[in-house]
Amino acid sequence: MNYLARREHSVKELTHKLSKAGFEFNDIKVTLSRLTEQDLQSDQRFAENYTRYRSDRGFGSQWIRQELKQRGIDSELINDIFEKIKIDWFALAITVRCKRFGEQSPDNMKDRARQQRFLNYRGFTHEQIKESFKPD
Repeated sequence: MNYLARREHSVKELTHKLSKAGFEFNDIKVTLSRLTEQDLQSDQRFAENYTRYRSDRGFGSQWIRQELKQRGIDSELINDIFEKIKIDWFALAITVRCKRFGEQSPDNMKDRARQQRFLNYRGFTHEQIKESFKPD
């Protein structure tokens, strides 16, 4: 409960933390299933909060999807979350680029390529990156 009191956790994260703390696997499994039944732990709620948190920090959909998979979230649930959540990834890519490099479009191909690599690293798709360079 102490872990869940601080923030939402996925089942995989809680399993890892509790096993690291020395608890038996069967005890962990029973406890987590009880917490899930009582709706004190929810992978869906974790994924929704995590997606909002990371997008607010300037990360794109591809990056967030990968992080959710690493945290043990099912691919089907990830797809459901991304369909349900209302984030304009194209606008976010523009905002992230402008915050990092300024409002002005790059003057040369070298600067443009550097900005594209930055957005790609942040997890934005090719289409979102391409759109972030179009004039208003």
